[in-house]
Amino acid sequence: MKMPKNNVYTVSRLNGEVRQLLEGELGKVWLEAEISNFSAPSSGHWYLTLKDNYAQIRAAMFKGRNRAVTFRPANGQQVLVKGAISVYEPRGDYQLIIDSMLPAGDGLLAQQYEALKLKLAAEGLFSADTKRPLPSNIQRIGVVTSATGAAIKDVLHVLKRRDPSIEVIIYPSQVQGEHADKSLCHAIMQANDRMEVDVLLLTRGGGSLEDLWSFNSEALAHTIYNSALPVVSAVGHEVDTTISDYVADLRAPTPSAAAELLSQDALSKADKLKMAMTRLRQGWQHYGLKQAQRFSQLEHRLQRQDPKRRLQVYEQRFDEMQLKLCAALNSKLHKLERNQQQLHARLHRVSPSHQLALASNRLTNQEQRLHSAMQARLNDAQRSLEYAAHQLETVSPLATLSRGYSITLDAKGKVLQRCSDVRAGDRLTTKLLDGEVYSTVN
Repeated sequence: MKMPKNNVYTVSRLNGEVRQLLEGELGKVWLEAEISNFSAPSSGHWYLTLKDNYAQIRAAMFKGRNRAVTFRPANGQQVLVKGAISVYEPRGDYQLIIDSMLPAGDGLLAQQYEALKLKLAAEGLFSADTKRPLPSNIQRIGVVTSATGAAIKDVLHVLKRRDPSIEVIIYPSQVQGEHADKSLCHAIMQANDRMEVDVLLLTRGGGSLEDLWSFNSEALAHTIYNSALPVVSAVGHEVDTTISDYVADLRAPTPSAAAELLSQDALSKADKLKMAMTRLRQGWQHYGLKQAQRFSQLEHRLQRQDPKRRLQVYEQRFDEMQLKLCAALNSKLHKLERNQQQLHARLHRVSPSHQLALASNRLTNQEQRLHSAMQARLNDAQRSLEYAAHQLETVSPLATLSRGYSITLDAKGKVLQRCSDVRAGDRLTTKLLDGEVYSTVN
């Protein structure tokens, strides 16, 4: 049986269309499974098999994605992964392309984190339009963190090295545990009530997703968003990202990096002091020039108050007013002349002689129109008469005689049409074009 050529697939075409179907229909999926056959070649990509007690699937995680994984995968480890189903066309194997990977125990927290992030983003808490810039000259920093943790030590060490003049006020708080988020919210609200610092630094050291979970609180997100003080978030290591980082006005990768951002080194401050002195000297010079200019202006004002000068001003104003008065009188006269001319024209239009001339013109026009109408009517009648005469002449017997015919009449003058209309001895008259012929019937 012969099949149509366009219905016959090649292997590569079939694998390509299957890949498109899988990628287009399923989208991203979450999968909890055990790792086996894990390999990490020099390319930096990871290849592994994910399995449960009854089935398995090949998987790949490329180096652009696996850099964000905070642990080293191992065979036999339970993980929660998110990825897209695809097909490796050269072998025809379908596989999972992994975007993210977490230990299985962190899976529920990861899903809650993603759901809360989507919700807060929809509410506008992450919008760049609401981010506030940091103060240009920070003199006092408020740090919301554990008073005994490693983060505060790193922050104080960096600030002491870079700018010892900056004051630090610690708002101690829990940074881990069941009620840590409430403690963090309380510390931020306390700092806003006191308003004694220029900026707030919300920070703690690194840890697992569960350790950092208090910084993924919805209540803490709204507290940061509603803070009157600018907030810098520096939670965990560089690879760690929390909800607090998205809501804060600025995110730093580590506590030490946050201290670097919020401080300036001593040399920079010295340069600023020199610039301030230069600006002060320039300002003093500008002030002197401005005062000299003001003195010159006062001197000119005094000259303008001289009585002779004022008299000249009054004389000039008198001349201007005189010119304006003459111009106004001329304008008034011209206006009266125009009015008089308009009245004269109106009077002329209503005078009897003007009206009589108009009536005479109208009568002449009517006579001309009547004469033209009568002449046109007479011409029409003459043409009609000529046409009727022509038509009458066309049907006249005389016209028939002119074409070689004759008319025979009996003694009573009746036109003969048949031979049966005459008898022997009847006298007949035959009319021709130029006369008549008399005859007798034999």
